[in-house]
Amino acid sequence: MTAELTVVPEFDLSTTYLGLQLRSPLVASSGPLTARIDSLLSLEQAGVAAVVLPSLFEEQIEHEDAQADRLADLHSDSNPEATGYFPDQADYESVADRYLRHLEEAKKALSIPVVASLNGETSGGWVRYARLLELAGADAIELNLYGLAADLDVTGRDVEDEQVELVALVKASLSIPLAVKIGPNYSALGNQATRFIDAGADGLVLFNRFYQPDIDPKTRKVAPALELSSSAELRLPLRWTAILSGRVEASLAVTTGVHTGADVARCLLAGADVAMMTSSLLVNGAGHVAAVERELVEWAAESGFESVAQLKGSVSQRNVADPSAFERANYMSTLIGFTNSFR
Repeated sequence: MTAELTVVPEFDLSTTYLGLQLRSPLVASSGPLTARIDSLLSLEQAGVAAVVLPSLFEEQIEHEDAQADRLADLHSDSNPEATGYFPDQADYESVADRYLRHLEEAKKALSIPVVASLNGETSGGWVRYARLLELAGADAIELNLYGLAADLDVTGRDVEDEQVELVALVKASLSIPLAVKIGPNYSALGNQATRFIDAGADGLVLFNRFYQPDIDPKTRKVAPALELSSSAELRLPLRWTAILSGRVEASLAVTTGVHTGADVARCLLAGADVAMMTSSLLVNGAGHVAAVERELVEWAAESGFESVAQLKGSVSQRNVADPSAFERANYMSTLIGFTNSFR
């Protein structure tokens, strides 16, 4: 009697994000590796399914324009014999020009979707530059809502209303998908998420990683500080992805703390459409994408899953036996369990 061979179906990695069909849920998020064409090509070769370019900051553009205007004023007041020392304004390439050129070159070089990232300061700036990014060929735009409400007279509702209005303005100016990258610090994050979606957001990216300034005790100066993420930071976006999954009509992306195939599996189980990586790629190089994908596929085979679509959201709040595990019950059980371990 001949034993029958068991055929294990190939795991289907494909997913959809912002209406874009992707070969896998692995996305390179905004960072140094997406700022260069050579590293973008390396990421695509390693298997990344889409890339998010570094953010275009409106403040950088305005600062550079102001510097250019200052130079022009100096030029106009100078001796005619000295004009050769000043750059020709017609040859001047601004921050925005360089960004748009990088976007255009990325689109020509890559066959995968290219998402442009925009971090603005004024509503007019957001809309103006969003349009330019679309015209330059971006497949989608990620609005990076990074701001600190340091004005003591501004309420949380003021901030939230202003951001919702901003999303609506930008979305109304575009014909390509719009993702909104947010932080976790809203008084009622779930409600604010639905307001962004109602305003036109096609997807949410959870969460923006806020870099906190440090104080150097020797120099007594405020200094920038940057530490790469760890897998432990994944828990907060996992919780909110699981809460929102199946309850909002928008794509969900997890960023911050995605380092391994197991991390990607956790994102998908919570309900994410894609998992975004930066820190792990900076540490391990672009080739790490292939290792993460291999680990994800091996885990899926061992766990009996046949596709990303099958496993996505299977451990979301809507689908777990105890939905309270994503709310206060988790806080209680963690503290009680920790206390009991010392008895």
